[in-house]
Amino acid sequence: MTPHDLADTHAAAFTQSRPWTAEEFADLLSNKFTHVVGNAKSFALFQVIADEAELLTIATHPDSQRQGQARKRMQEWHSKAKVLGATRAFLDVAADNLPAIALYTHFGYRPCGSRKGYYLRENNQKIDAILMDFPLE
Repeated sequence: MTPHDLADTHAAAFTQSRPWTAEEFADLLSNKFTHVVGNAKSFALFQVIADEAELLTIATHPDSQRQGQARKRMQEWHSKAKVLGATRAFLDVAADNLPAIALYTHFGYRPCGSRKGYYLRENNQKIDAILMDFPLE
């Protein structure tokens, strides 16, 4: 999986907000704390620092959606984060991203905070971020 593969899938999956570029993925992956699981059509990118794991992004190409790929990526990144010593996982999600919220809730994530106007949509509409966490133990 190259940064270009990740950027292509991210662009296809994130049509309401600015997708990340190959350069941004390359920069993130050059950090020793950043990890990726999955494949070119469905991946999760996360960081583990000390005992905390943060999901930076998860994306599934539209051609591969509704096939359980996101659930597989969630299981994979949780497992790898535990191996790396994480005991707690957290993430943020746009308040209007109902499919993602449902996915995270399925895995036991619970809201633990918010960021007002954190996400910017193409029409300059600001969307709140919901912070969610989950114990990995």
